[in-house]
Amino acid sequence: MRARYFLMSLLYIGLLAGCSTINKYNPLASGPDSKSFPAPLVAIEHANVKLRTLWQASVGSAGAGVFTPAVAGNSVFAADEDGAITRFDNGKQVWRISAGQSLSGGVGSDGKLVAVGTTKGDVLAFAADTGKALWKSKVSSEVLSAPTIGDEMVVVRSGDSRIFAFERADGKRRWVYQRSTPTLSLRSNVGVVMTSSGVLAGFPGGKLVAIAANNGAAQWEATVALPKGSTELERVADITSSPVVFEHQVCAVAFQGRVSCFDLTSGNALWSRDVSSISGLDIDGKAVYVSSDKGSVLAFDRNSGASLWKQDKLLNRQLSRPFVISRAVAVADFQGYIHLLSQDDGSFVGRLQTDGSAISAEPQRIVGGFLVQTHGGGLYAISSD
Repeated sequence: MRARYFLMSLLYIGLLAGCSTINKYNPLASGPDSKSFPAPLVAIEHANVKLRTLWQASVGSAGAGVFTPAVAGNSVFAADEDGAITRFDNGKQVWRISAGQSLSGGVGSDGKLVAVGTTKGDVLAFAADTGKALWKSKVSSEVLSAPTIGDEMVVVRSGDSRIFAFERADGKRRWVYQRSTPTLSLRSNVGVVMTSSGVLAGFPGGKLVAIAANNGAAQWEATVALPKGSTELERVADITSSPVVFEHQVCAVAFQGRVSCFDLTSGNALWSRDVSSISGLDIDGKAVYVSSDKGSVLAFDRNSGASLWKQDKLLNRQLSRPFVISRAVAVADFQGYIHLLSQDDGSFVGRLQTDGSAISAEPQRIVGGFLVQTHGGGLYAISSD
């Protein structure tokens, strides 16, 4: 029960680059109330979608981080807390190097460049074909998320919610975007999404911002959720997962807030619904799927936001972001199970167990299926039949 669960489990107030942070409470440590314990898994009556492992490999433990692998074609790049970075092609190890210091987030790669961030705020870039070190740059605090690599730049989010853009050729800083943040915020591994026109990033306080790629200026700002409540704890409304783009629509979800969708070009609001999440969402042509922080999976009509279904038999299982596959929606939990839900009604249609450790990092698409990295360091390439 680690990874994102570990990062956001203990309730505390600490100091991070001049502002306080608060980790989500641990529902398993809240006392003898049975409602706080993970729901037992129910047998699947009609497991009509079969999950099978295409290949699996092992990297080191994530420790206190959430380590997301990167996929580029048939290549997978994965890292661990101790600084090891490994390339696999079709499940076979091609190279393994040491970054020389502890890492704190996942890997970014486009198949030519590989980038990682460290606990000290260093951004390290390597050649994807050989693992050779290329350049090193600096951000303002630890890097909890995977860098995002574009054609001309590498975008990195620091733990204090600043967004840095570096030239991909030499690591020279292009720009930095920062905004005021609330007194309290959630420590999370949320990254950014790069589009053809810029960068999309969610922030503490429930704001979603489109940032211009050329100069780091805000193109538009939208409100995913408004902080509400009488105390600072109640008013935490942070976007702790990546926004998702589908056609001309972008959607994001906030902790103690809402799921909201906007026009990608203008930032104009399309619809919103009350739901709290730390894990995130996914979209297909029909629906927006959200993992709530309590362990429900909800589906909303993509165009109107109308409720379609709710699966509540995974309560308190610390769910990952939902992930749409060919005929189902996949979601993973703190025991390393991957659950498949019907896109039509949310019923269980398949299940697969990995190594028993949490799957908190976002699943990644690969040729023929998807890839997950567990907290214990297991890499599983999975297909559905």
